[in-house]
Order: sequence, then structure tokens, then C-alpha cells
Amino acid sequence: MATRDKTANVLWTWTSRRCRFRPQGCSCSPTLCHPLPASVEMRPGLLTYSSGTQHPVLAVLHPRDSGLLFSGCGWLPGVHWGRRGGLTSNTGSEHVPCRMAPTLDGRDDVLWSDPPRGPLDAYRACASFSPRELQLFWEGEDLLRFKKTVFSALEKDPLFAGSRGADLPLEKYRELSFLRCKRIFEYGFFSLDNLSQNPLRLPALVYCLGAYDWSVGTKFALHLMVFGSTVHSLGSERHLKYVEKVLNMEIFGCFALTELSHGSNTQAIRTTAHYDPTTEEFIIHSPDFEAAKFWVGNMGKTATHAVVFAQLYTPDGQCHGLHSFVVQIRDPETLLPMPGVMVGDMGRKLGQNGLDNGFAMFHKVRIPRQDLLNRAGDVTPQGAYVSAVKDARQRAGVALGSLSSGRVFITGMCVVNLQQAVCIALRFSATRRQFGPTEEEEVPVLEYQVQQWRLLPYLAAAYALDHLSKSLLLDLAGLYQGRLRGDHGARQAELSREIHALAAAAKPLVSWTAQQGIQECREACGGHGYLAVNRLGDLRNDNDPNCTYEGDNNVLLNQTSSYLLSFLERGVQGGAHFQSPLRTVDFLEAYPGMLGQKFKGTSVTDWLDPTEGVRGPVMTTALPLSCEAPLAAYRWLVCYLLQRSHQKVAQEKRSGRRDFEAKNNSQVYHMRTLALGFMELTAVQRFHERTHSPEVPPSLQAVLSRLSLLYALWSLSRHMTLLYQGGYLSGKQAGEALEDAILDLCAQLKDDAVSLVDVIAPPDFVLNSPIGRADGELYKNLWGAVLQGTGALERAAWWQEFSMHRPVLGSLKAKL
Repeated sequence: MATRDKTANVLWTWTSRRCRFRPQGCSCSPTLCHPLPASVEMRPGLLTYSSGTQHPVLAVLHPRDSGLLFSGCGWLPGVHWGRRGGLTSNTGSEHVPCRMAPTLDGRDDVLWSDPPRGPLDAYRACASFSPRELQLFWEGEDLLRFKKTVFSALEKDPLFAGSRGADLPLEKYRELSFLRCKRIFEYGFFSLDNLSQNPLRLPALVYCLGAYDWSVGTKFALHLMVFGSTVHSLGSERHLKYVEKVLNMEIFGCFALTELSHGSNTQAIRTTAHYDPTTEEFIIHSPDFEAAKFWVGNMGKTATHAVVFAQLYTPDGQCHGLHSFVVQIRDPETLLPMPGVMVGDMGRKLGQNGLDNGFAMFHKVRIPRQDLLNRAGDVTPQGAYVSAVKDARQRAGVALGSLSSGRVFITGMCVVNLQQAVCIALRFSATRRQFGPTEEEEVPVLEYQVQQWRLLPYLAAAYALDHLSKSLLLDLAGLYQGRLRGDHGARQAELSREIHALAAAAKPLVSWTAQQGIQECREACGGHGYLAVNRLGDLRNDNDPNCTYEGDNNVLLNQTSSYLLSFLERGVQGGAHFQSPLRTVDFLEAYPGMLGQKFKGTSVTDWLDPTEGVRGPVMTTALPLSCEAPLAAYRWLVCYLLQRSHQKVAQEKRSGRRDFEAKNNSQVYHMRTLALGFMELTAVQRFHERTHSPEVPPSLQAVLSRLSLLYALWSLSRHMTLLYQGGYLSGKQAGEALEDAILDLCAQLKDDAVSLVDVIAPPDFVLNSPIGRADGELYKNLWGAVLQGTGALERAAWWQEFSMHRPVLGSLKAKL
């Protein structure tokens, strides 16, 4: 359908929701015309010059709030859209300031801003999709607007300007991080109402802060999301007073579980809480220094209150296991320790030094009976222990349920770090030119196959694991809603077990992928990647603790593999089925029959499995590809590892070893690999479902399916030895075809890489990397940053040590 506006000599056309408006004969690239989701409508609008002159445009409005969504290719007589939201004459001479007419609700905002013009334009023009459409599909309009609001506020606020703080003295960095955290509360970015409407909003806020500086993001999260949500989810109505004080920052919280001598083994925590019925108080006590709470974020300098985990004892001397208590550790008016509390700071760490990790010991500190968080169990005034959860293991699961949320939240932290690293490395690779077919011609290093193979799988992982993290957060939200309803049924208990197993494996998978990916990005940027100002070192250091806190990765994997093996043990005892509330283990219903399956393909096409009817080289198809081949291989792999692990444990037990020893001797090459393989399958499955859902716009299907398939095949390729050992693959052609398929997908995604990182990249102000800026002016930005470095052009303060105090050769030889 086409309509001509005679006054503006503009041809408006729209076909299959793809809107274009341009003058007759315009030769602009059609890739700049952005597809529109079916949920928006198109209406004529006006573009107003600063001079007051108006021209008609076709505005695209969202039906919910009429916010302007479309600001791409708008060809008008003699003008075209400028990259910064203004207009430029067709001669390219002068930037004319302009603005869009206000949206119907009075706001004057645009959801996106165009990236600045520069060397990256060549790759952006080659993209097979609209970055704006993908961003809208991937994040959703609500989160996009919210993140833009947060980033804009940070950039305009002088408190967030200048140094992030890592170059400051430790005490000053801690102060700056606290002031920035306090400022977030002053902006009022969150409320209980919008948190309940969109459970991804608060994590999104923390991830925005973390992208800026994880010292700020983690400090904020530990207070609000860890301390605050633990009090809310493990407490009851009598604890709402603390939640209110958390939200208005009247108190500041921390989460005190680990001790100097115990971390992963939470059941061996030695802090005690003895109940005294004469005063209706609990007595919190650290029996010795090895029981000191240790590594507690916010405890070092800031926290006034802590959720303290301790072994609960009733007056009859019985221990009821680990429970959580709200304990005041500092006076909010003075920040001095409370009587009986010794609290301090642990000092400088490898990263995140704006966060004050600390320690605390308690000497018979008395707290009211009501400060026991009583969701799992309570103590009456007379000292009797009562609980609606009769099973002790299930009760412990409720008490430690916050650990699962912490682990899932950490996966999102790792994704943010990986996203920023691949953004920096791919923008660098698209502008850094080295060598070429002739001496006169140099090509971007992104054109080299090895650079694509090093970086593009991590780009695919950044998307796949982002979706995994978000989906797990939504799973957690469902679990907590059930707890708040008082649901202690069998399905709720099984859902808790499943999420615990998923979180225990997701953290290792995502944190290790981020760790390896950041290092690969650092090396892929050569020497420039080693320069601190380009931030890859900070990303690496700040990500590193994700591999160990909230549970050492290797220890956590044992929990997931034990969960999977428990289904076999149930089957032996009572013929139980492989079923779970989230259906992550349902495919194991085909065990052990699935072990007889074999991969019969021998070509790249057999792995890429294009849509039925597609023929010829896969490189030429724009249709979505399927992950069925790698998914089938992964299901077989998990079944194979489950069988191997089960047989290994049984063999150890037949040799006379106890259960603990048998499982300890079955970790390497068996249970550990089983847990990782299961989690990789879960990530691949969920990403495949997301990228192949009916909600995916047709114009995004191809690029998303390539990302999905690349992540699946790249992850699977790490298990090639097992696939051959178990007989799923045979002959060299199958393995070679898998490797060729990975390289083919990298080649297909190469031209989309810059636009794909544009979708997930934060603003330049937040990314804070000269070699990763959106304008692609690699050398100009890096040169400017180096020249502006402190003391870059100054003589060394110790110059006299060279010029005036020369060494006397051999003068100290007699002292050797």
C-alpha cells in the first residue's frame, strides 16, 4: 500500500508491518527501514525544526502509552535523519537541531538514540536486522524505558562523573560507593508496586548499577535484594517494620551466613542462638574466632543490621538446625558497634574494593524472640519449637532458599560482565585493521576467521545466558509467591528442589563462561586490552568472585548431580518417574533407551538442520535454523553421563566405600561433568524456545536462530570426546562437520556482530572504554584517554634518583 503526501513530496509505504517513507527515487539502503511489531500503529505526525518549520512524518505509536517508537529512516525533501536525532541536509553539510512532537501523554522522549556516525557504520549498514526491533523484542518496552531512565540519571548526576573509584584510597572509595548507593534511593527508581508488576525490574536496576561499577551495584543489591528480600521472604508480618526501614534506608543490611572456617558446608555453621524463656530472648554467640562471620558484604563499614544464620537451640537442649535472625550490629545514629559485637573490615580485595566486606563476632548478644525469621519455624514464648514444615530437610531448604536467589542473581551479574567484554572486543575488532591481501590494503581483524571463532561464540553465549538468567529469576518469583501464600505442598517442595539444583549449576556455568570470555576478549584486543583504561581488567577482576562466593562452583555442581542421581535412586526404590515442575528433567523419561540413539549425519547441513524445504548452501538461507540436532545430542549426552555417574558411584560402594567417599571419588569426569552438561542442555533448550517462539518477529528469526545454534554447537563441541567415547558419534566426518558448522555460523554472524552488541551495550558513559565506544573512533579515543591520564606528560617525581644519585657498581658486593 502506498500514499503520496503532495505537500511534502514524500512517499509512505508499508507492507507486512515494514514501514518506509521516502521521496520518489531515494536510493537509501533498505536495511535502514525498520520492521514494526504488530502491537504498534502508524499515524501521521509532524517533525518540527527549531525554526518552527514543520514537515509531516509517519510516527509509530505504541497503543499503551503512545510513546514514540520509530525514529529511523525518515526521508523528507532535502533532509534525512541525523545519527544524533537531528536532521542533516542531503549534501551532508549542516546538522540542523530538531525534535519530535511530544508524545500524547506529554512526554518528550525517544526510546532509542541512533549510534554516532563513524568507522563502525560499514558493519552497521550490513546488518540483516533492525537493532531497535531486536532490542524491543529482547528487553520489552517497560525495561527499555526503565534502563534508559537509570542510565540517563547516572550520566547527568555529578556524583557519578569522573573516577569510578578504583584509583582512590580505600576509605574514599568506600565513601563514594555509599554516597552513590544512597543517591539511588533518592531517585526512587523502585517501589513495591512496580516490583510486583515486573519481577525483572529490580534486577535490571542492579545490573545497570553494576555495569557502571559493581561496588555500587553489589552494595545496593546486598542491602535491598539480599537482606531486604530475605527478611520479607523468610519472615512474617511482625518483620514488616524492618522491610519499611530497608526501603527508606533507615537501616542498612547485610547477609551473614559464612564463617571463617565454614563456607560451602552451611550445615556446619557454628554460630549459636540459644533461647531464654525467662526474658523471651535469643542469645547469639560465636564460640570462637573460627566461628566469626566472614566475607560479609556491607558489614565492614556500613551495615547496621544483619540477617545472621545460627544453630537454633531450645531450652531442652535440642538443636533444630540452621535458622536466620535479624541482629543489630551497629547504632544507626553513630555507626558504632552494639554491645557484645566485634565488627570490622577485611581490607583490600582483588576487585570491587568500593564494597566493604567484613567480619563479626558475637559475645552473648541478646535479641527479642520476634527477631527470629519464622517462615520455616518458630519458638513459642515458653520455648517450644513449632513449624508448619514437618520435614527437617524441607525446613532447611526454606531457611536457605535465599541462597538460590543469590546464585541466580549472580548469573545475571556475570552476563552483564560478559556483555560488556564482548561489546568492547567486537567494536575493537571491527575497527582495528591489520594486514590484508595486499601491502596497501588492511582489513578489520573481525574479518579473520580465528577472531570470529574466538569472539562470536561468546556473543551468542551473552544472549543465551542472559535469557537463562531472566528465566530463572521468573522461576524464583513463582517459588516465592507460593511461599508467601503459605504453600508447603509436595509440588512446592519439588519446585524448590528443582530450582535449587538449577541455581547450583547455573552459577558455575555462567560465571566460568564469563571468566573465560572476558579473558578471551582481553587477549583478542591485544596489548590495548591490557591497558586498564579500556576496562577489561576491571571486568575480569570484578567477575572473579562470582566463581566462589555463594558457594564454590565445583562444590555446587555436586548438588546438581546428586539431584539428578536421586531420580535413579527413587526409580530403584519405587519406580518413580523423571518429572519435575519446570520439566527440566522430563526428557530423562526416555532413559536408558535413549542411549541407543546415534547421530547419523555426516555434513554441516545435518548439524544446522535448516527448515524443511531449504536446499543448497546454508550460507544463503535467511530462514531460521533449528537446534534439534544439538539438542538431541545433548539429551543423549546427559543420559550417558547419568549412567556413567550412577555406575561409578555403585562401583565405589561395592568396593566398600561409604556414600560420602563413593561420591567424592566419582566427581571428576563423572558427576561434575553430568551437572555441567545438564545445565548446558537447559540453557540451550530455553534459548531455543525463546528464539523459535511464535512471538519472534519474522525479520528477527534468522539472526536469533543463528545465535541459538552457534551457542548450542559451540557448547556441545567441548564434549566431543564423550560423544565419541559413548558411540553417539562415529567416523571423523561427523566431528569435522560439527566444527565446520560452527565456523559457518561465525561467518554468517560476522556482519551482524556490531549491531548485535549495539542491542546489549550500555551507553558509552557506562561502558567507559575508549576502545569500545559506539563511534568506533578507536585510535582517537585511546590517544585522548592516554594523554589525559594522570601525570602522562609530567616528569617523574623521583627523577633525581636517576640523574643525581648514580649507583656505585659493586659497592654492596661485600654484603653478599
